[in-house]
Amino acid sequence: MPPTPPTDHSTPPSAAPPAAAPAPAPAAVQAVLPALVPIAADAPRHPGTDRPLLTQSWLDLTFLHWPADPADVAPLLPPGTTPDTLDGVTYVGLVAFRMHRVGWLRLPGIPYLGSFPETNVRLYSVDHHGRRGVVFRSLDASRLLPVLPVLAARTLFRLPYQWSRMSVRRNGTTLTYTSRRRWPGPRGAHSTLTVRTGEPVREPTALEHFLTARWGLHSDFAGRLLYLPNSHPRWPLQRAELLHCDEDLVAAAGLPAPAGPPASVLYSSGVPVRFTRPNG
Repeated sequence: MPPTPPTDHSTPPSAAPPAAAPAPAPAAVQAVLPALVPIAADAPRHPGTDRPLLTQSWLDLTFLHWPADPADVAPLLPPGTTPDTLDGVTYVGLVAFRMHRVGWLRLPGIPYLGSFPETNVRLYSVDHHGRRGVVFRSLDASRLLPVLPVLAARTLFRLPYQWSRMSVRRNGTTLTYTSRRRWPGPRGAHSTLTVRTGEPVREPTALEHFLTARWGLHSDFAGRLLYLPNSHPRWPLQRAELLHCDEDLVAAAGLPAPAGPPASVLYSSGVPVRFTRPNG
């Protein structure tokens, strides 16, 4: 199912009062727009790529995205960032997948305890350097022991990891992801997603690039903005059909509950990922 084009929420010229002038963009937005890093399907060469801080693989990913009003998203982003937009619209992502063999530094990834389902709610951000990134509002993981490095991540990078009961099941071209939160809460926050995978995406649209070509995350640590770069091969994307969606993770993350079907549904078999050291 091709993604629905972004909706233009601007007021038609004929409907605007004759004397009204367009409101100027906020100063923070004006500051970052001229220096925006272009969206690229291939990872930039981050300093320290050969000396990774974290290694892992993301497998069997389903990306669901809904359009969002930047005004709803802006208060949820770290200071020093603003919503990244495409044609005036930003997006809320619900991404379900399997984390595989999480490892620190150059140590081998943990084969069993380092592999587990994860589902995250994420937003899209840009900082005063023009660096585009993601901001995680929640990350549900299924194992408590891997949540030990996860707890370190909660402390070091202020990532909102949660411990949840989760599963990923495949039946041919159909995948079902389930999640129900245990701790810290809100307990019982849940999602059940079923998708059917389709044809490969030969030429991603501007929206598909915008939603998936993200080479870092933004986080707030003790009032300081951190940017954690990542790199991986180009996404092998497939179109997908959403067969079932029952979730309240988006609302639990402090966002308006999605209204209507997602604007984009994508699947990827996955990529190996490296995170390098954070910088301001």
